[in-house]
Amino acid sequence: MEQPGFVTGKTRRQWSSEPAFVFAMAAAAVGLGNLWRFPYMVGEHGGAAFILAYLMALFIICLPIMILEVAAGRLAQGNVVHTFRQVNRFGPWYGWFVVGLTTLITSYYLVITGWTLGYAVDAVRDEVRPFEDFSAGYASMWFFFAMIVLTSIFLLRGIAAIEKFSKLLMPVLLAVVVGLVVVASRMDGWDEARDFLLYADFSAWRNPDLWVMAFGQGFYTLAIGQGYLVTYGSYIPRKAHVPRACLVVGITETCIALLAGWMIFPFVFTYGLDPGQGSQLAFTTLPRVFEHMAWGWPVAMAFFCLFFLAAFSSSLAGLKVVVSAIAEEARTTNARAVLSVAALMLALGLPSALSFTPLAWTIGGMPVLDWVDQIVGTRVVLFSGVFGAALFCWFVRPMRLRHALGTSSRWWEWRIYVVGRWLPVIVLVWLAVTWLF
Repeated sequence: MEQPGFVTGKTRRQWSSEPAFVFAMAAAAVGLGNLWRFPYMVGEHGGAAFILAYLMALFIICLPIMILEVAAGRLAQGNVVHTFRQVNRFGPWYGWFVVGLTTLITSYYLVITGWTLGYAVDAVRDEVRPFEDFSAGYASMWFFFAMIVLTSIFLLRGIAAIEKFSKLLMPVLLAVVVGLVVVASRMDGWDEARDFLLYADFSAWRNPDLWVMAFGQGFYTLAIGQGYLVTYGSYIPRKAHVPRACLVVGITETCIALLAGWMIFPFVFTYGLDPGQGSQLAFTTLPRVFEHMAWGWPVAMAFFCLFFLAAFSSSLAGLKVVVSAIAEEARTTNARAVLSVAALMLALGLPSALSFTPLAWTIGGMPVLDWVDQIVGTRVVLFSGVFGAALFCWFVRPMRLRHALGTSSRWWEWRIYVVGRWLPVIVLVWLAVTWLF
């Protein structure tokens, strides 16, 4: 089998250090994947049973694939399409598939980021509203438009701006979340939330959908199969230890996701809310929390402003994947690529924005945004992550990837190739058994 020759871009800019990469990658995925999506997935899929399945998926399967994607980006030092072009002659087709997938995910990410901006504005004015009131008008659409403008302006500044933004965001966000967990621990619903989050009903594991959603959340929260890791990895410094950096990101992601659950569910049970209400869970719960809390206004202002910044960083990461691919493959300027992607986001994201307005656009009775998130953000992401790992591990020899990992140990290399080569087989067998029985 002919070994692909990876071509590196010597003039490509880099993160200033390994910690800078960790901050940027953590900020890219922490935002909505953990503070918004994880709690609502836990609420819809059984609490502790889902959490345990998610943790198993994260550390057994997802982390090795994450390391693989970052190392592949570092090896090729290019956008997603360029990276997969080095793997196989069919690689560019898959690379463009990843770009398209990330485009779809980012289009509704921008809608939710617009929600966080709207809530931040309301918090500053001390007028935080329940989500049903927020979505009664066309605020979802107008804030979506605002997000397209803001992210476009930021992307014109390049990765240096993203790095500075991420270093400031992460420590402050973590401090506010921990503070809200302390407040939640004093609520009447704390005991019920503790039981929901710690005591698993293992009969739920017999439901295949729980496992699909758990693995999908693991892929989603670490941004696997979406081009983020390949793109951000292409800027990683030469001396960085890729497994160590990815492990720090993975642990940070997990801790913040779990803290988000402990932050939200005590309030959900205190106020008698439905934990399985879907994508608007955080936006329905937290306004009631701040309304009844001493010092509610400054806490609401701090939280929603930081929530917006975290979501904004996630949106920037997705857009960076698409902009890099278009700019480098079409050999156009960054500015033209940014404007093209902004127009694309406007067209693709508008149905999701309108699904939470008086027009209430739906697919199969489900808001367009929720439908796209559960189909594209879970099932298609799973396929993309598994297929991409298989491409790397079957067509790129371990010795080629070893240098990119930045470590002489073969422990991670062995894990990556076991998972990458045999996970597709396991998935196919599981699908066949599920279909037959």
